[in-house]
Amino acid sequence: MPSRPPPSGAELPLLTATLDGCRDALLRTTEGLTGPQLARRLTPSALTLGGLLHHLAHVEDAWFRVRFAGLPRHPLWAGAGRDDVFRAAAALAPEELRRRYEDACARSREVVAQLPDLDRPAAVTSGDAPPENLRWILLHMIEETARHNGHADLLRESVDSGGR
Repeated sequence: MPSRPPPSGAELPLLTATLDGCRDALLRTTEGLTGPQLARRLTPSALTLGGLLHHLAHVEDAWFRVRFAGLPRHPLWAGAGRDDVFRAAAALAPEELRRRYEDACARSREVVAQLPDLDRPAAVTSGDAPPENLRWILLHMIEETARHNGHADLLRESVDSGGR
């Protein structure tokens, strides 16, 4: 299993480590599968497009506002765990889900605009680990969003085809 990219450093090592992490994720995802399993067209999943929108809105706030800037959790996410965010999406109107994501992205952009130093460490750390810097958090969010965009592509294809 690859290690997480270093929490700070120069662009080239961070970029290559992030790319290697994405590469390794694909290899881990396909590890141990047979030819027929690799050829299977769709797998059952509880993942939804609405769940992805809601999850990524939550993640934007968690990484940029809370972790990096040290701001309190947005009231939308009070008491919400990872799985709660995915499940709660089904009860929200499409416009509300899209608005929550757009608003969370705007809040993230505001944080970055106010604290644009890529080497600035996050205000909140995980245990004994050194704090991630803004550069690392931006790269992490690129990876997180890209990964979920891949999920969204597959889900949208299934929705558009009527689930066939």
